[in-house]
Amino acid sequence: MELTLRYGKQGLAVRLPDDNVAEVLHLNEVPTLSDPPAAAQKACHSPIGTPPLTELARGRKDACIVISDITRPVPNRVLVSPILKALHTAGLDADHIVILVATGLHRAATDRELREMLGADIVDGGYHIHSHIAHDRDSHHHLGRTSRGTEIWIDYRYLEADLRILVSLVEPHVFAGYSGGRKAICPGISGAQTIMGFHSPAMIEAPRAIAGNIANNECDQEAHAVAKLAGRADFTVNCTLNEQRELTGIFAGDFFQAPLAAMELAEKQSKVIIEAPVDIAVTTNAGYPLDLTFYQSPKGISAAAAIVRPGGTIIIAQENAEGIGNTEFAELMLRVDNPHEFVQKALETGQNQIDQWGLHQLEKTLRHHQVYNCSAGLAPEVQKQLFVEPISSVEEGVARALAEHGSQATIAVIPEGPYVMPCVRTDPLGQMNVRQMAQKAANDYC
Repeated sequence: MELTLRYGKQGLAVRLPDDNVAEVLHLNEVPTLSDPPAAAQKACHSPIGTPPLTELARGRKDACIVISDITRPVPNRVLVSPILKALHTAGLDADHIVILVATGLHRAATDRELREMLGADIVDGGYHIHSHIAHDRDSHHHLGRTSRGTEIWIDYRYLEADLRILVSLVEPHVFAGYSGGRKAICPGISGAQTIMGFHSPAMIEAPRAIAGNIANNECDQEAHAVAKLAGRADFTVNCTLNEQRELTGIFAGDFFQAPLAAMELAEKQSKVIIEAPVDIAVTTNAGYPLDLTFYQSPKGISAAAAIVRPGGTIIIAQENAEGIGNTEFAELMLRVDNPHEFVQKALETGQNQIDQWGLHQLEKTLRHHQVYNCSAGLAPEVQKQLFVEPISSVEEGVARALAEHGSQATIAVIPEGPYVMPCVRTDPLGQMNVRQMAQKAANDYC
């Protein structure tokens, strides 16, 4: 069987044994939007649960539009253009509009990336475009603590804006259930201390903090708590994408209702239910831009782990053209000798460091599975320091896994990686849909 996996910008062709491949899991097909710019404009004119954006913007003295950074394939230009048009129609000029890039703990966006994300007309259009810098305490205001004790620091440019708008992609998220909406605030434009609370050992270890679940999901609840104290956005624009990065839906309007509608479509296209766990999973980290660094790899690895039996093997292909990731994550990964001892100590003492969540999430998988890693961007000796077994090709990894698990071992292939949400039918995720989950979490979704 010949397949192409998402890997970097070009993809990776692989040949796998037909007799062993039990499942090839793709996003479910849903119709794409035939005219995305028109759909985006319509979403702003006829939103869910709010007046049209032009009406909301009238009389406001300024606005802040929060967008995702380059690590998310959000079609920002398509989504932001009608927002700007509506704001201008309402009387706001470019000098009174801030576009804030929600970097979380990522680095600032480069000029090249901004032009790729927004287009030259917006970048050169006189708007105030800034990257959120989580470590810059002076660019945040302190708002107290959540009930779980998380210190809340939020970018002042959002807090001080008269009109606040969030733009995001909604897809399965490794521990918050789904991305988008409230996550544009936390962790998107939160200070480092807030993000560390959101990514604390207790949060990562929480039993309901898994992809696709918003039913009393501890991480989802914390993101909502931060967003509530920060001041929920006046308007949100949420999109969903298919495997080819084509728009399948644009949902604008109310802070709760619009993201929830996007989650329903994201679930429809991403949740794939299989009848029984497999011995081996071949997956990716979704290609460019998510697989630029190893930092994002726990997402693809964890998604595959959901359908691999205990003791089974996960094989991930990811380019990692920019290496391990940001400095804090790289230094932590290269410093730790035993991930299991490290995480156990963190759970016992509550110790937390910047980007410790990535090591913790990876360690949760390593408790039960071996992980083979195919990456052109990282030397084999570095990969071993990251607690994965380096392989020169996916085919090599499959041959080694079959030698270990037997010639009859079953393989599931997930070419799109974490954009697909696989689950076993008997698991809770296989038995409940997003709307039912939201009803169980009514305090967070109303």
